[in-house]
Amino acid sequence: MNLPGIETLVKAPFAEGDVFIAGRWCAAEDGRTFPVHDPATAELIREVSAAGPGDAVAAVDAAQEAAAGWRTTPPRRRSEVLHTAFALMREHTDTLARLIVLENGKAYRDAVAEVGYAAEFFRWFAEEAVRIGSSFGDAPGGGFRHVVRRHPVGVTAFVTPWNFPAAMATRKIAPALAAGCPVLLKPAPDTPLTALAIAALMSEAGLPDGLLNVLPTDRAPEVVSGWLRDERVRKFSFTGSTATGRKLLEQAAANVVNVTMELGGNAPFVVCADADVDAAVRGAMDAKMRGGGEVCIAANRFYVHQSVAAEFTEKFAAAMTAVRAGAGLEEGVTLGPMINPTAVESIRSLVDDAVGRGAKVAARGSVPEGPGCYHPATVLVDVPEDARIMNEEVFGPVAPLATFTDEDELVARANATVHGLASYIYSRDVARALRIAERLESGMVGLNRGLLSDPAAPFGGVKQSGLGREGGREGIEAFLETQYIALDWPTG
Repeated sequence: MNLPGIETLVKAPFAEGDVFIAGRWCAAEDGRTFPVHDPATAELIREVSAAGPGDAVAAVDAAQEAAAGWRTTPPRRRSEVLHTAFALMREHTDTLARLIVLENGKAYRDAVAEVGYAAEFFRWFAEEAVRIGSSFGDAPGGGFRHVVRRHPVGVTAFVTPWNFPAAMATRKIAPALAAGCPVLLKPAPDTPLTALAIAALMSEAGLPDGLLNVLPTDRAPEVVSGWLRDERVRKFSFTGSTATGRKLLEQAAANVVNVTMELGGNAPFVVCADADVDAAVRGAMDAKMRGGGEVCIAANRFYVHQSVAAEFTEKFAAAMTAVRAGAGLEEGVTLGPMINPTAVESIRSLVDDAVGRGAKVAARGSVPEGPGCYHPATVLVDVPEDARIMNEEVFGPVAPLATFTDEDELVARANATVHGLASYIYSRDVARALRIAERLESGMVGLNRGLLSDPAAPFGGVKQSGLGREGGREGIEAFLETQYIALDWPTG
């Protein structure tokens, strides 16, 4: 495929505009645009078309028109399109990764990993597409048969975040298309270009027009509320903050729209007395620093057993201090800028609050001088439980440490949050680790592992961290309806 190079993608990748509806690139209905900035320099990348309410309706029209043909397309054909999309993403890894670095800021190595992860959703759900089946059986009481069939839920609408502009899009797009559903996508205004590149790739992969419609905009309420009010939209999936998720749930309830919500996290990272401390430090760096800490499943609160606290703190502080911050494309950089100035100020506020309550700074890395949305890799110790950073999602490269001695107390402290997305435990005793894991109110747990996301596994949380699951076999279920047919016929 001739995907434009990074320079072309940045300057003007889509000649007629940046709104992608019914397989065509067009400007916003009223010609509005919004700016996208490079968080490493604060410089303007370019203006992007800002879709409005009329564009939202046009996208639903296109999706609804395309729905019938895709619904009846053989699963094998749907699978082939997704396999092709996987191959194209892998082929253009460097271009896509550079685009992610430019608009998101993350280090190039993290961006490359994201592209690989994002592509895997196309491969996984290409394989799941051909496994959607129906069942047939006799009624236990006799006299008739049960036919249970699965069919696509219908038009689907997605809102994705800026922290994984490729992976959060493909994690939703792939299962929807595999199930036979057309897609409406509104990417985050900080990172719209990656989603537009994915739309171009999907078109090249052979996806029929109207099945993927991408509407970048900085006026999300007008677009998303319009979709949720439209009775043709039957599935809505959102990844973002818990506060925004609550509001969207209220709107979705009006039309009883099927929803999946992947919301905020406040993940505990537990280091037991018998943990391999070196392994725990490596896992902590993975769980805390991937994507600069701007990750919903990032380790947010560190609970270290008192007997190993000094060793863990010394080694972890050394690893955090060694992190090299800078522009994501610079050689050797492992920590890029935060997404925008507001994010930096939010992180600083949480650190200041913790220090004001008695926490101490055990490590603070360096950041480049000059412009850019940087925050140093930071380790805090002796952090009290009432500090905001222990109760709010930090979404940045700051690790607050506290100690524990009693397992029951640990579990109570770890569960003392409205969130329940991810948790991490390090212990050489598998029985102890599993016992703690089963007591944690968390949708996902990493045991002796700081990276836990996998397209083949169900991703999601409990409590106010969300509803439903994405990825795994469960991921396609969200886009299927179940129909039961009671079947009888004359016997003579």
